[in-house]
Amino acid sequence: MTTVRKNQATLTPDEKRAFVNAVLELKRTGIYDRYVNAHNWFLMNDDDFGDRIGHRGPSFLPWHRRFLLDFEASLQRVDPKVSLPYWDWTADRTANSSLWASDFMGGTRRGRDGQVLDGPFAYQGGKWPLTVGVDRRTYLRRGLGSGTPQLPTRADVDSVIAMPVYDSAPWNSASNGFRNHLEGWRGVNLHNRVHVWVGGHMTSAASPNDPVFWLHHAFIDKLWAEWQAKNPKSGYLPATRTANVVDLRSVLSPWNNVTPADMLDHHRFYTFDTENGSQRY
Repeated sequence: MTTVRKNQATLTPDEKRAFVNAVLELKRTGIYDRYVNAHNWFLMNDDDFGDRIGHRGPSFLPWHRRFLLDFEASLQRVDPKVSLPYWDWTADRTANSSLWASDFMGGTRRGRDGQVLDGPFAYQGGKWPLTVGVDRRTYLRRGLGSGTPQLPTRADVDSVIAMPVYDSAPWNSASNGFRNHLEGWRGVNLHNRVHVWVGGHMTSAASPNDPVFWLHHAFIDKLWAEWQAKNPKSGYLPATRTANVVDLRSVLSPWNNVTPADMLDHHRFYTFDTENGSQRY
């Protein structure tokens, strides 16, 4: 069965329920927190002036593509019909979006400490205690719209997708090119700004504590695919060995059996719901 990643706004109640239940089962069995730990370790150790694998460098996109594939496979071992939905934050831009409804991500929070009080991931529901975090508080926190008032627009996205070069020296958060502008260290700030807009745990290295992490990164992954389709002659850079970063054919840690070249064609693994429909992809 081909995996199709859908816009979360189009999910049926049954599809939402299946996704949530699979996530909760991974949490119950301890598998979920392994992903939180892995992301936490790489983000804490990626450095502009040292090795950078998952963040602040060219392999930000292939690393997260593989990370999402692993998580999606874990979900599908619970329920083969589940796939990762994506959150198009250029369209679903407010805290009133159905994304934050109590049947999906939940959104209501206490003003002072940001504790999420409704939905399946509220601490008081008993199924979402946090074990990986920046402090001893064990409840999920958010601050929708408090860290930055506005999510990126489609015009912001289009301006970044129009950049013809994937990445460039010094291959870090100071680089010019598509990857760094998408990651958000320069320019209109796409990926990073969304983390800040959600707030709470999404602003920490342990950001997968908030399940919306996966929906956000599924959209970042989709934007990479859109850039590839728009810039077919522009490939992953660097193509040859370069200090401190992962070149096209070097292995990605922690897997050590996959390279960025292996991650370039998402069609090997899944498609997006926009690829065969009337919407331009």
